[in-house]
Amino acid sequence: MERKKIDALPERRQEQLLAFDRLLTIMDELRELCPWDKKQTIDSLRHLTIEETYELSDAILEGDMTEIKKEIGDIMLHLVFYSKIASETNTFDVADVIHSLCEKLINRHPHIYGDVKVENEEQVKQNWEALKIKEGNKSVLSGVPSSLPALVKAMRIQEKARGAGFDWEEKHQVWEKVEEEMQEFKAEFNVNDNAAIDTEKAEAEFGDLLFSLVNYARFININVETALERTNKKFIKRFQHIESKAKETGKTLQDMTLAEMDVYWEEAKRL
Repeated sequence: MERKKIDALPERRQEQLLAFDRLLTIMDELRELCPWDKKQTIDSLRHLTIEETYELSDAILEGDMTEIKKEIGDIMLHLVFYSKIASETNTFDVADVIHSLCEKLINRHPHIYGDVKVENEEQVKQNWEALKIKEGNKSVLSGVPSSLPALVKAMRIQEKARGAGFDWEEKHQVWEKVEEEMQEFKAEFNVNDNAAIDTEKAEAEFGDLLFSLVNYARFININVETALERTNKKFIKRFQHIESKAKETGKTLQDMTLAEMDVYWEEAKRL
């Protein structure tokens, strides 16, 4: 962008561009001068990026805006880092990344940048998936990363199938499917039956049950990953309260009865 165009921008936008330029400058300096940064490759950064992404997720769940800002910065650093490494082999640089993203956003929003008309969010999603197929994707589901955690993957698979028009019509139909899968699972794993369990079949039925529950959650606008993680955090806090109380009484958890632990569990719930 020409200097005269930058000067014509609102003051805050100018500040944003200057901040990004400062980051690029620091990245150049670190790559040239810092022994650790000089050594990094795209492969070596991968696991660190995954870790930073989960840290951002934790901050979002906690609603900690200060931490969210910090973790966004960490991820942004990684994105700039990848682009810098690629620029050193003339593969691409950060400008190529951003321009490519801008072109994709423009192409994927013909209802904003073209003459396509949409009535609602669902039509936007359907157009998005149809455009991805036109761009060369072999399947609507090919955009779901194979390395995603299974729960998140189930949610994304269902969302993408819905975007292509493959979905239940009514909420009660989805719940009926949940009940059907529950009955099939019970048939394989009856808690009142002491007979040997076919673990492989029970696992398959349990997977079907989980998938149907994820589907129902999606239908009533519940993010299953967020819901389960909040429950995880809640359990951890309550369990750690029991541990704290046990320590105060000079006991270990192994010394306590379930009834004693339950008292502190209920206390934690009240707190």
